[in-house]
Amino acid sequence: MRFPLVAAGLATALTLAACSGPSPEPAFVPAAAPSAVPSATPAASPAPSASATPSAAAPRHVFPVLGKSSYGRTHHDYQATDVMAPCGATIVAVVDGVVLEISPVDLYDPKTDDGALRGGKSVSLLGDDGVRYYGSHFSAIDAKIKAGVRVKAGQPLGKVGRTGLASACHLHFGMSPVCASTGDWWIRRGVIWPWRYLDAWRKGTAKSPVTEIQTWERKNGCSTKPPKGA
Repeated sequence: MRFPLVAAGLATALTLAACSGPSPEPAFVPAAAPSAVPSATPAASPAPSASATPSAAAPRHVFPVLGKSSYGRTHHDYQATDVMAPCGATIVAVVDGVVLEISPVDLYDPKTDDGALRGGKSVSLLGDDGVRYYGSHFSAIDAKIKAGVRVKAGQPLGKVGRTGLASACHLHFGMSPVCASTGDWWIRRGVIWPWRYLDAWRKGTAKSPVTEIQTWERKNGCSTKPPKGA
């Protein structure tokens, strides 16, 4: 005669479930932006009003360039990837998110070699996963792409080019914590190696950089000025 005990146990479990609190929020929260922005950086549009905190479900990632391309596992000076592709190839958003800033005009001058301008025409995106994704050396940026605009994974951002400090057509691709959100080009350009994620996304395999980005930020923090020699 165990039925009364089973019923009592079920009632107790339901009572405890009803008393429990809501599930905790995701751990990764973008850092607040400081008020100062380096004067050498191209003027950024207003910060997006849409929330870009990570969603509970991991967002889908796609490869950033359509068509034929290649890339290596190393990069000069810092951790990023150059995706070599034909001039004019389409660059797309790798994940759902909000555009943080764009540089629609190539202001790079080799005589001054300003690090803030080496990317030429560029787009910075805050993904719904809380990671900042950056692409540069565009030949053109899509007219719909503005700071604050929401984009979907696979949506065109612009075309591959060689603006800024670039000798051949390619997409410079970097991933970083959001940190100052805009203006901190020395972080925005990339802080972890992207190739293992690019390998997965090209195959249609899910792989998220969130954990690696979180680890980097806990270890290094967000500097407020570029490192010497950057």
